Amino acid sequence: MSEAILFAYDFDGQGGTKPLAGSAVSEHLKAKEIAWVHLDANHPDTRGWLEREIAYLDPFITEALLAEETSPRVTEINDGALLFLRGVNLNEDAAPEDMVSIRLWIDENRIISVRKRRLQAVRDIEGRLLEGKGPQDAGEFVAQLVAKMFNRFEPALAALDEATDNIEEAVLETASSDHRGGIVSVRKQAIVFRRYMSPQRDVIMQLYGSELPWLSQPHRRHLQESFSRVKRYVDDLDAIRERAQIIKDELAAILSDRLNKNMYVLSVIAAIFLPLGFLTGLLGINVGGIPGAENDYAFAIFGGILVAIVAVQFFVFKKLKWF
Repeated sequence: MSEAILFAYDFDGQGGTKPLAGSAVSEHLKAKEIAWVHLDANHPDTRGWLEREIAYLDPFITEALLAEETSPRVTEINDGALLFLRGVNLNEDAAPEDMVSIRLWIDENRIISVRKRRLQAVRDIEGRLLEGKGPQDAGEFVAQLVAKMFNRFEPALAALDEATDNIEEAVLETASSDHRGGIVSVRKQAIVFRRYMSPQRDVIMQLYGSELPWLSQPHRRHLQESFSRVKRYVDDLDAIRERAQIIKDELAAILSDRLNKNMYVLSVIAAIFLPLGFLTGLLGINVGGIPGAENDYAFAIFGGILVAIVAVQFFVFKKLKWF
């Protein structure tokens, strides 16, 4: 079997499977019974294998499956469909919002999937097949794959929502400029998640309304359930993004109020000491004729005058409601 093939299976129509290897992969892909092959897009032999073994399909399919960048979409070609989806990244040392793409060609008799990075939902389907509880046909495969991908997204969304709650609580208790980084991180994750989840909502709706013959009414009902779920995810992401913006505005307001309060205190202190500084500076000049220079009580009298001035200032400031 080509090293470009990660695995290949023949469906028995009862939820079970048997592995395929070597030339059997190509033979079963051409047969009437449904078969599934999963390929590594990073392997140099993948393009050659696709061009050689599925030459009977539209050449556009190979180019689409090996495209460098993809966005969630579905394209119907005759009785088959090119389906591109994105799943949450659960690989080690990876950010969940760096979503992993899966590219598929699906028709009634064959499933060809291509990935650049590992997607856990694909392994979930493989595991169910090996247990005898997997999809029985192409329509059920799509319904199960979509459901598994969105199930995997639930913990990431819950973690993002919890992070938003924690930041909000921290801002309300002890607002600090250090919280800005956390808010920006939450908003960035929500924006990236939504960028891929929103078109996937449209993809599921398009699949639901398609005329593909291998999508039965039960399959469409499962897709409708997945549509409702992804719609809720998109709404939740919008809410998280709006909450993060509100928290950011609240943090800015708290920090601004704190700065204004500090500036207010400094302004009051400056206003109090302005006349005192003027008088002490005026009487501190080294020229003759300073009043009270020969009086032993001059300093005490001058200090009393300064205290009186401060008292008058406090009275005036209170009247003006400066504090």
